[in-house]
Amino acid sequence: MLHIIITICTHLGSMKEFIIIGAGQSGLAMAYNLSKNNKDYLILDANEHIGAPWLKRWDSLKLFTPTEYNHLPGMPFPFPKGYYPNKYEVADYLKSYVEKFSMPIEFNQRITSVKKVDGIFEITSGTASYQAKQLIIATGPFHTPYTPACHVDIAENITQLHSENYKSPEQLQDGDCLVVGAGDSGVQILSEIADTGRKVHFSGTDKITAIPQSFLGKTLWWWFTKIGFLSVTRFSKMGKWLSKGVQPVIGTDVKSLLAKTNVIHMGRTLSADETSIKFQKGSISSIKNIIWATGFKPNFFWIEDISFDEMNYPSNYRGVSKDVDGLYFIGLPWLYTRGSATLGGVWKDAKYLMTHIQENK
Repeated sequence: MLHIIITICTHLGSMKEFIIIGAGQSGLAMAYNLSKNNKDYLILDANEHIGAPWLKRWDSLKLFTPTEYNHLPGMPFPFPKGYYPNKYEVADYLKSYVEKFSMPIEFNQRITSVKKVDGIFEITSGTASYQAKQLIIATGPFHTPYTPACHVDIAENITQLHSENYKSPEQLQDGDCLVVGAGDSGVQILSEIADTGRKVHFSGTDKITAIPQSFLGKTLWWWFTKIGFLSVTRFSKMGKWLSKGVQPVIGTDVKSLLAKTNVIHMGRTLSADETSIKFQKGSISSIKNIIWATGFKPNFFWIEDISFDEMNYPSNYRGVSKDVDGLYFIGLPWLYTRGSATLGGVWKDAKYLMTHIQENK
């Protein structure tokens, strides 16, 4: 207890010009800009080390974007053009980035409260408090794993994992499996489990738009760049349509996957009880494992005095808070363009915010 009190008092006595909450790609891109402009800043992160959120994801995960579209500002991604990095290589890159630019980070600081008092941001974690004149929220969009309410009605002897905690088929017990969710994560996990020969039931729409990673000898991202897809803003007519639509699955041959004899499409999950799970296409009682690839809900309710948009993201224009002066956001989906939340696209938003900050001293 004494240690905690000493830690809190120490931080309260140290005012920072900027604090960044989140040491993922977005926070690091912002830190690079602050460093280049000789700003006094500190990064706070809830994890134990850099790259931890990447390492928590399933073992076979690879980026959809090849090397040439994964560069953070000031340091190229260190792999050949056309290479698709895995999660370990992304984590190593982020670690090297922090080391190269000597970025100050305090780990194991999960922020529970942010409020602005007399023009100063007061930032509190479970063990410490901080103060800053300006604050940048870079916690990303994926906070609270979402699982349908019926999961509590399922028998306790059935293994249930959210995709956040899924690593590999080795986690599963013997018997049939169910994968719920038709997004990228769900389809990739479905494919991996199906490749083991296990019977896998799939819950979700089968009307999935799938896009290959390359076309006519060029990567998908080369084509996206060429036609301007990645630079379409959320405020344009096309951007409004794209940002509200269902995102396509990239790099998986969904038609062939769903045609496999050991993959059974069940439609939407309707309900469950101790003996079976009911779907649009019938009930199943043989399932022993469930992977909920059902996404995440954002959580920014720990920040006082802000409003939210229809997706429960903080109200902002290009990352500048509409409610609180000196408060900024970065790394959100469609913050400004389709590339705003990507490893190689976040630098544009970081550069814009830095320019805004410099012009509004």
